Amino acid sequence: MRIGMLLASVAGVSLMASAALAQQSVGPVDQSRGTFEDKFRQFEGEDWPTPTDYRNASGAPGHRYWQQQVDYDIDVSLDEARRTLTGREAVTYTNHSPDALGYLWLLLDQQNYRRDSLAERSRTYSASETVSVNEVLRVRRMQDWEGGFNDLKVTGPDGRDLPFTIVDSMMRIELPRPLATGESFAFNIDFSLPLPETNVVGGRSGYECFTKPGEDGNCLFLAAQWFPRLAVYSDYEGWHNAQFLGAGEFTLEFGDYDVSITAPADHTVAATGELQNTDILSAEQRARLAQARTADAPVYIVTPAEAAAAEARPVRSGTRTWNFSADNVRDFGWASSRKFIWDAMGVDQESAEHPVVMAMSFYPKEARPLWDAYSTRSIAHTIDVYNQFAFTYPYPTAQSVNGPVGGMEYPMITFNGPRPVRGDDGSLTYTERAKNGLIGVVIHEVGHTYFPMIVNSDERQWTWMDEGLNSFLQFQAEKLWDADFPARGEPSSIIEYMVSQDQVPVMTQSDSLLQFGNNAYAKPATALVILRETVLGRELFDRAFREYSQRWAFKRPTPYDFFRTMEESSGVDLDWFWRGWFYSTDHVDIALESVTAATLESADPEARNRAARERFEEEPISRTVENNRGIETVVERDPATRDFYNETDRFTTTAQQRRDAESAARRADADRRAAQGFDDNIYRFTFRNVGGLVMPVILKLTYSDGSDETIRIPAEIWRRNSQQVIWQHVSSKTLVSAEVDPLRETADANLANNHFPRRIDERTLRLSPAPPPGENRMRDSDVEVSPDSTATRVRRPTAAR
Repeated sequence: MRIGMLLASVAGVSLMASAALAQQSVGPVDQSRGTFEDKFRQFEGEDWPTPTDYRNASGAPGHRYWQQQVDYDIDVSLDEARRTLTGREAVTYTNHSPDALGYLWLLLDQQNYRRDSLAERSRTYSASETVSVNEVLRVRRMQDWEGGFNDLKVTGPDGRDLPFTIVDSMMRIELPRPLATGESFAFNIDFSLPLPETNVVGGRSGYECFTKPGEDGNCLFLAAQWFPRLAVYSDYEGWHNAQFLGAGEFTLEFGDYDVSITAPADHTVAATGELQNTDILSAEQRARLAQARTADAPVYIVTPAEAAAAEARPVRSGTRTWNFSADNVRDFGWASSRKFIWDAMGVDQESAEHPVVMAMSFYPKEARPLWDAYSTRSIAHTIDVYNQFAFTYPYPTAQSVNGPVGGMEYPMITFNGPRPVRGDDGSLTYTERAKNGLIGVVIHEVGHTYFPMIVNSDERQWTWMDEGLNSFLQFQAEKLWDADFPARGEPSSIIEYMVSQDQVPVMTQSDSLLQFGNNAYAKPATALVILRETVLGRELFDRAFREYSQRWAFKRPTPYDFFRTMEESSGVDLDWFWRGWFYSTDHVDIALESVTAATLESADPEARNRAARERFEEEPISRTVENNRGIETVVERDPATRDFYNETDRFTTTAQQRRDAESAARRADADRRAAQGFDDNIYRFTFRNVGGLVMPVILKLTYSDGSDETIRIPAEIWRRNSQQVIWQHVSSKTLVSAEVDPLRETADANLANNHFPRRIDERTLRLSPAPPPGENRMRDSDVEVSPDSTATRVRRPTAAR
């Protein structure tokens, strides 16, 4: 049985013309009265900035592109007992901009731990009548502890003090004279910094001590945002002076680092860059490090036994200084503990500069055996996958450190949190969630070395540029780790967020996001999955994405550079896609409203009338006539009332119809005769854009012979009407059903309207939970009465078992 039969009289009207008419005739939507919205209009000249010599219209850096350079030479000491860092940094700032600079701005992100900081004073809370234990502990800690930089002293190259002003989480240094284009200025900063207890006050750095009963009493130290760092001065914004409120991360300049870290003598230190004084290690450890470079599996550099010995007999006096060097990086992080086990393996890649990258992990015994099994291997896998999508990893090391920070990235070093759990009976286990969580967070944080530590986007302004792009690549890496990996990025996983009310466009500044994870991570990542798999296809997408990555490696892109590069390299106009996914809160919901089936009307009047009779006979009989059965009508009772019209009906072919057909056949030219011989089925599908976000329409057609085909209708179908369209398909086969988005690849929010004919929505109903018992103070007070008296007595409490 066909979906529907509409015998259309289209003789004399070409199929192309009828399709054009169908495109314009869209039922209830009258765009001539002001409902038209052009979702394919160009961003150029509207929302996107005008191209310049610094960044051109193709999305590439312009011929006059520039960025600043900042080099650091730092000495820092860790006071384990006082949980404090003391340091001195020598900074060389080189001005490559066309502007003379009268002052420099620096980031003091740790100032957000000040009680009077903008971050603390602007904290908001829910209207809930409950409060978490963690929040109470944090409030108490902030009453007797305060973070932020202390003992700040800034001196110029002549040793004289330079005046500076602190504005919340930023510091302005006044220069003796304006710094001209091409000039450098060297200065020193002395500082001290109390480290936060991360598990109590939160944050991206700090310490964790194992002081519970049965634990060894030692600590892990993670240092991030730990020294005053130069803020960005760019061609598109000048000084980037958005204060740090806790969410928007850190936009920084590239430079070379030489950092000496003085720590307790029995600590192992991990840091951005390469260890320069390897003689600080024992001969055995140096040999293991060399062995690890060519190993197929992680090799212990500091073994579990060596770490256990250091834990058991901590050295409370004496220090060692570890020296690290890192070239062309935009930040520096490090970690220190006597608890650290250290394993490593080499990752081979096609690179003359770094043919082997040392993947390394540092973790306490509390992280075993989960970390031994998965951390370093996850680093190696990340490098393999990201190299394919972006560019060859340009640094000598990639590290994962376990500690109180759940997941955070810095050049060549990441902080990651998952661990096994030990039960009350002493049993050691880990959940599948913890295993996948470790693999996923290592992939994500190491992936950040590519975005934004190399492709240096502005995280504070456009968080999605690093979190979203990186989450997209994390999804690819997780699916290449295990096809069944519970990765975030499948189109179906974002639907609940996209139909919610509590959302803002992806392009919103990071501190104003309402649902940070969905907006900055999940939605842009899913959008890119759809762009790759459904809109562009892998070949076009992958080439364009590599083009963007390589164009902007070690440079500072904006969203417009990304958008323009993806379009320019793929050769596809994607303004409609960016507008829907990144600039709006629309969602995908394409409804298949109706389907009609049509055939050309026959030139033979006998065939036309026969088909009309068949349709008439399929119509239901009048309910009155049906109920009158058995009652004789006048025409049935009296022959005198019957004439020619009772012996024939309107489906009887007349002589005039035959003459007209013969005359039309004589007049018909060759094209008309050919058109009249067309006997395929013409199917017209009415699609309605319920969600507002225009997308390609993926349509699966199933035919009466059991075959099916899937047709991918481009998004441009919506260009003249973004609300409702009619699309036509011609086939010699008989259609029995149609379905929109059969593989669930476009994040369509409502599957119920994707089918024609409509399917019954099958669900399983649960019994509602039993209501809680009502208030009974007598019962709850262990008081009871007897059946014969209202006198009360107190029950003896049941002995605890």
